[in-house]
Amino acid sequence: MLIITQHDPMEKTYLYSFAFLLSVSSLISCKSNRNATSEKTGLAYNRAENGGFQVNTKFRRGPGPGLVEIEGGVFVMSGSAINIPGQELKDYNHKRETTVSSFYMDETEVSNTNWLEYLNWIRRVDPTNYEYYYNELPDTLVWRRPLSYNEPYVDNYLRHPAYQDYPVVGVSWEQAQRYCSWRTDIVNESLLREQGYMTTYRDLYGGQNSKKANATTTAKPTGPFTTDLYQNGQYDDKGKRAMKDLSPAATAATANGKAQKGGATRNVRLEDGILKQPYRLPTEAEWEYAALGLIGNTEYENISSNKVYPWDGLGISSAQSKTRGLILANFKRTKGDYMGVGGTLNDKGSITVPVRAYVPNDFGLYNMAGNVNEWVSDVYRSNTFDDAEALNPYRGNYFQDKKIADQVTGRLEKDKYNRPVMTPAIAGRKQTWAEKQAAVAGAAQPQENAATTAASPTSTYNADQRGYRDEENKLYGEITLVNNKSRVYKGGSWDDQALWLNPATRRFLQQDESTADLGFRCAMTMLGASEIHPNGKRQFKPKQQKPFNAKKQ
Repeated sequence: MLIITQHDPMEKTYLYSFAFLLSVSSLISCKSNRNATSEKTGLAYNRAENGGFQVNTKFRRGPGPGLVEIEGGVFVMSGSAINIPGQELKDYNHKRETTVSSFYMDETEVSNTNWLEYLNWIRRVDPTNYEYYYNELPDTLVWRRPLSYNEPYVDNYLRHPAYQDYPVVGVSWEQAQRYCSWRTDIVNESLLREQGYMTTYRDLYGGQNSKKANATTTAKPTGPFTTDLYQNGQYDDKGKRAMKDLSPAATAATANGKAQKGGATRNVRLEDGILKQPYRLPTEAEWEYAALGLIGNTEYENISSNKVYPWDGLGISSAQSKTRGLILANFKRTKGDYMGVGGTLNDKGSITVPVRAYVPNDFGLYNMAGNVNEWVSDVYRSNTFDDAEALNPYRGNYFQDKKIADQVTGRLEKDKYNRPVMTPAIAGRKQTWAEKQAAVAGAAQPQENAATTAASPTSTYNADQRGYRDEENKLYGEITLVNNKSRVYKGGSWDDQALWLNPATRRFLQQDESTADLGFRCAMTMLGASEIHPNGKRQFKPKQQKPFNAKKQ
């Protein structure tokens, strides 16, 4: 387990916090509505006398920091592909009508400053573990070329303030995944502390305006905050606005004087709607849908014109009077033209440019073409979309479960980084209690059940679905480099020519490799209704059921 060492109190006040977490003002308080009543039983929710079942009736969703809303819909995946003589089929997806659910996506690519924030956090929480820090360092040697003088970028690109708003590169798919996990936990911890559900940073580390008594008596964390462990009750830190625990057991404890002042409290649960969903890499379908931004060309389900790039038109330069002729993305116009003629530089970048350069697309996303290619979550196959699902297509599923350390309490096992240990799933459906106990005991399943279920401990269930429906002769030829660690990247870069700016194009790289023209941005699942802005649109208005009143029956 990682131990946080002592630092200057004023510095530790902001150990995990971010300036962008001021955006949590959009979060609606989850104070329970005591007037809510079950339509099916007539019992009032949020009442200790009725069993303490708590329901948040005032939930309103919102994106995590840095994200914008992407309203999903149907589109033709690879519909923007350009037929170029000699262009190989593998460079595009097979055209197929596809539906993408609504989700959130980073407005910009992850920048050098964003990554340095990650590295700084690692040095703070575990300053003696250089291995942890080293593993998350980008590979700055990706700038080296045998016949090119790019050596200054090796030392300067990541750290010098001249490039602080430029996209981070030299980051592998695996590093990007770990950044997403870290970002999830940082955002959720900050939400809980800033809202008072956990001890605030000021009170925890004795910062300015903190109450000294609380600052000196509150137990300091013994390791990094992890959302999964917190939700499982393995992180005991309750703030001044901690959620009330109305369960009978907690009420009894309060009556016996064993609970803190004001009544029993508990950790925030998923049902409260406060914690954000995990940050993750977007799927290939999500990325392509968001890059096209057809929402700007659509009215009443009619698409007025298709797109070849994330902007309207067939060209790559601006038609606006004030910017006429300027290139709309950072890419290589010809094999040797990276930025235009001196005195009137066109795309204004010999390598990368700031993450907010140029004009965003109709979803408000910057640099969905050019600047850097971007990792997506999918495993690469040239024929994936012949067979993929029509709703949220994705290749890369490796189904896992959190490993239980204690079968009685349900406590999760954790690794040295305070993260839950994940194990391959052993069943494709919920096991019966007998099957579960047999698996825990390591015993064979009763014979009468083994013949009727695919979820038994002795079954051949395969948790790894990355190669689902692969045909060996299509995949494992004599010269192919494609395997289950080949990951898709999209978007084109400063080092690519215009054909790669088309959202339908796709390439792959091993998930542990990196380049100087490959970065990423994060996404987040949106829960609930698909329509984001229903106001002003035609709606069916369901009639509310009349509340049941047991006293009048």
